[in-house]
Amino acid sequence: MGTGEIGLPVLRWLASAPLLELVAIVTQPDKPVGRSQILMPPAAKALGMTLNLPVLQPQKVRRPEELDRIGTLRPDLIVVMAYGQILPKALLEMPGLACLNLHASLLPRHRGAAPIQASILAGDRATGITVMHMAEGLDTGDILVAKSIPIRRRETGGSLHDRLAEIGPETLSMALGLILERTAPRTPQDESLATYAPKLDRESGKIDWSRDCWYLDRLVRAMNPWPGAFTWVQHPDGAARKLKVYNALPMHRISGRIGVVERVGPRGIVVGCGAGGLLLKEVQIEGKRRLSAAEFVRGFSLPPGTALGNDL
Repeated sequence: MGTGEIGLPVLRWLASAPLLELVAIVTQPDKPVGRSQILMPPAAKALGMTLNLPVLQPQKVRRPEELDRIGTLRPDLIVVMAYGQILPKALLEMPGLACLNLHASLLPRHRGAAPIQASILAGDRATGITVMHMAEGLDTGDILVAKSIPIRRRETGGSLHDRLAEIGPETLSMALGLILERTAPRTPQDESLATYAPKLDRESGKIDWSRDCWYLDRLVRAMNPWPGAFTWVQHPDGAARKLKVYNALPMHRISGRIGVVERVGPRGIVVGCGAGGLLLKEVQIEGKRRLSAAEFVRGFSLPPGTALGNDL
């Protein structure tokens, strides 16, 4: 059961594992995408079709008729990764061996929908994949196994997503080996250490220039590529335009006015923060393509003293 691209390596592994018979994929319904709103299949469905596997796409998996459809498959094992719907108790109890979830953090830290971005935003030194026995709560199940990886110095949400996807099959293989040997542990999570990573939306990347430069650097990296860190800038025509920031560097020795462009040069655009400054290196004004900051200012007037922010 999965929808997002992070689960594709696990899906490929399950389809080729010699001891397993993958009987079906359960994923989200097709959704309209882009300006043309063309109906597109989830990544798991697209891969499943190439593997000639049955694909189920319930609008709501908790409906009795959908549970009956899955029940007719008589699953011994259900593996979940980035599915996108809360599973009812009847489904959790359906498989004979286990219902396992692969979560992209070291639980109980960063439970919820956006653990990858949350780990970067929090300044964590490491993250990983946790395989847990699913429970009715939000990522609260007993832990079976976890594999950690370091978070690199200039890690982005996109690069960390791809690295975590790569270790999914290895982590699941470790877990299934323990289950088949009947030695699988069930380690309860320490609730006192739990943190939450709520679902991202387009406003999640809004830059608050009163924050320090270190936090804003992490925000830019965490929200790259989606939803993208952003601020607002006044266009020469008088309208406020959204300016996305894809690459930036903290400059702790800068002392500037909060949200004000302090200088523009070949390295980029320096903006004052609550503490220090942020050097904008790659940006995109709405309706245009991504550019280096040096290229951007050749076509868009952004002199020192220009105010950026969300109240323009």
